[in-house]
Amino acid sequence: MADMPEQDELVLVTVKKIMPYGAFCSLDEYGGKESFVHISEVAPRWIKNIHEFLREGQKLVAKVYHVDLEKSQIDLSLKRVTESEKKAKVEGNRREKRADKLFEVALKIAKSTKGEELAARSALIEKHGSLIDAIEALSDQGEAAIAGLKIEKGLGKALLEVASKSMKKARAEVNGIFSLTVFSSDGVEAIHKIFSSVKKPTGADVEFLYLGAPRYQVRVVADDFKAADKALEDIVAALTAAAKPFPASVEFAKIEA
Repeated sequence: MADMPEQDELVLVTVKKIMPYGAFCSLDEYGGKESFVHISEVAPRWIKNIHEFLREGQKLVAKVYHVDLEKSQIDLSLKRVTESEKKAKVEGNRREKRADKLFEVALKIAKSTKGEELAARSALIEKHGSLIDAIEALSDQGEAAIAGLKIEKGLGKALLEVASKSMKKARAEVNGIFSLTVFSSDGVEAIHKIFSSVKKPTGADVEFLYLGAPRYQVRVVADDFKAADKALEDIVAALTAAAKPFPASVEFAKIEA
């Protein structure tokens, strides 16, 4: 990994010291390198007391919005990070750690040398982009994922075994509350018709959960948060459109994790 993060990169940080005008943080993925978030970049509104938002030792996802290479100065923003970006970064980090653990298991099984480890790691990342993508490719494609790569035979076999048994592709989940009231004597039938008329998006699992009139939870699971968010938006739009012919009231609120 590079010594310095890039502009607009999402990073994992730990709050180290809080000042009235901002907070000093360490970059967890860059050896604890120091960075700074100004109070104006903490929240989208004016802040009277920074301690209402930050505490020492707190783990956060931040966006790099300014890097001065000469001064080794890294400025961060918290308010510029969307909920989808935050979830994706945390989930991505969790999956990378999972991949590292599985890789370590394979190394032990194969009793690999340090040289064999470094060669395999380098080859997998060069071909697949990251260790997590490589492990997932091993799980999905089998031997084709390492064909032609300079990986010691025993380690290659161990990687295939570990990936096939342990690796499952992570999926993203988003939820929202859809409130629907139909002002007619056949309201129950109309509500059933509205929900049953919605075509569920391709590539996403959708579930409607009755929470008690007039509230319904819309649960969407997809391959990533961007796809899940888009599917949720499409479903809400479809429900709203389906309710228009009826004397109905609709409201929606996304549940923030």
